[in-house]
Amino acid sequence: MSKRKVKDAHLPVGECITQLQKILRERLCNQQLPEKPEGVGAQHKHLLELLRRTAVHGESNSVLIVGPRGAGKTMLLKSVLRELLEEKEVQKNLLQVQLNGLLQTDDRIALKEITRQLHLENVVGDKVFGSFAENLAFLLEALKKGDRSSSRPVLFVLDEFDLFAHHKNQTLLYNLFDVSQSAQAPIAVVGLTCRLDVLELLEKRYIERVQTQLSLPQDFPDEKFAKDWNESVKALCEDKSVEEVLLRHFNCSRDFRSLHMFLMLCLSRVTVAKPVVKAADVLEAGRLCFADAKADMLHGLSILELCLIIAMKHLNDVYEGEPFNLQMVHNEFKKFLQRKSNSMYNFEQPVVLKAFEHLQQLELIRPVDGSSAKTQREYQLMRLMLDNSQIMEALQKYPQCPTDVKQWAMSAFG
Repeated sequence: MSKRKVKDAHLPVGECITQLQKILRERLCNQQLPEKPEGVGAQHKHLLELLRRTAVHGESNSVLIVGPRGAGKTMLLKSVLRELLEEKEVQKNLLQVQLNGLLQTDDRIALKEITRQLHLENVVGDKVFGSFAENLAFLLEALKKGDRSSSRPVLFVLDEFDLFAHHKNQTLLYNLFDVSQSAQAPIAVVGLTCRLDVLELLEKRYIERVQTQLSLPQDFPDEKFAKDWNESVKALCEDKSVEEVLLRHFNCSRDFRSLHMFLMLCLSRVTVAKPVVKAADVLEAGRLCFADAKADMLHGLSILELCLIIAMKHLNDVYEGEPFNLQMVHNEFKKFLQRKSNSMYNFEQPVVLKAFEHLQQLELIRPVDGSSAKTQREYQLMRLMLDNSQIMEALQKYPQCPTDVKQWAMSAFG
């Protein structure tokens, strides 16, 4: 019988049903999931790059993968790791620690599991550590290579990440984030969660941590003073303006040193005359922590240099951020001088050029990429590295700034 006739021959219905059931049962019961989820190519590429930078270049990173259950969060991470581990260097160096919030229900259990997965039980032995941070630092130190110069990169995968946020003081999370932001050891922290409000959980516990750090212990010699102090700290942390400053600090930095420095600034304002931390103290500490270095540099400029910055600001406004050169800035400055009856701001071209070069040395302006070095200095294209809010803030604080210069800065088009 020819192949065509065999192909056209009809099987009995019973046999067709048997074959159909066999094929579909294999498909449905054997959990043959795809190797990677569809439609997340950009996320796959980004996550792969982050983990590669940790595994190959020793750069610490942290990332949170958020999505509903069954969306493919774990599948995405597994497919990225599968691709990453194909590289020999990564395969040889990268260590993995898998934690689950349902299993590691407190930080003590989590630390034991980290020790087990890193095969460091013999190294730790019967050692007693003063704190979680000391214990974790010891484990990471033990992973250093033979020459003690570099540590092996470690990937921490925290499944059910939101449950770790409910641990007392969030010690595990804060220590992992602290290590990832310092140069102690190259680690990557990947959190998997279906809670969309997980960042709010971290922020809430951050404010609780500030309250804990500032509170006095129960065995303080003066019980009444300790009670009054703790109540004032509690009221302080409930203040909306204080909460805004703390959350801004949380979004900028999550390491202990930064938090302790911030609280020290608050504490330094406590005196006999004012034995409590006020909201104004926290706001001032926030202002010092978030001080804009470039805006502060403007306070030390000469009047000529300040006028050149204002001229650049007007050129940016008029030409919508296009680059400028010294000649354009000088012409804008001359327009301002023409409206003045006195000549207190008249400067020779070499003096203006010197001031312009000083602004470049301070990196308040920089040459446009690709700008030719052979171009005359007066015509070399530059960009201003300040925004309008920084300039206006600096003008308000500039000592004895002439009124006409302020008015020129605030005018719409110079």
